[in-house]
Amino acid sequence: QVQLVESGGGLVQDGGSLRLSCAASRSRFSINAMGWYRQAPGKQRELVAGITSGGRTNYADSKGRFTISRDNAKNTVYLQMNNLKPEDTAVYYCFADYQPYNHRYWGQGTRVTVSS
Repeated sequence: QVQLVESGGGLVQDGGSLRLSCAASRSRFSINAMGWYRQAPGKQRELVAGITSGGRTNYADSKGRFTISRDNAKNTVYLQMNNLKPEDTAVYYCFADYQPYNHRYWGQGTRVTVSS
C-alpha cells in the first residue's frame, strides 16, 4: 500500500528555517506531481507548492521564502522554508500523484509552529 512519511516539522522562532521531507513508498507505478498543502487552525487547506517529475515547480504564495525540490530516485519531496513567520503555522501535508491515473495520496501531516 502507498504510504507517505513526513518529517521535519517542529517549533521555530520567527525568522527561523525548517526543511520538510516526505518519502513516498515505492510502487510499480511512477509518481507524477508531488507537493505540499497546509492547513492552519480555523482555515481552509491551501496549496503551498508542487513539483512535477521533471522538476517543474509552482508556488501558491511563499513570497520567495519557500523552495520545493525532489529526489526521484528516493521518491522524496522536500520543502525548504526560510524566514518563517507566525502566519506559516499550520499542519503541512505532503501529496504524491501516482500513475497511471494520477491518484493522489496524502501524508499524515507534520506540524509547523512559528512563535512570534
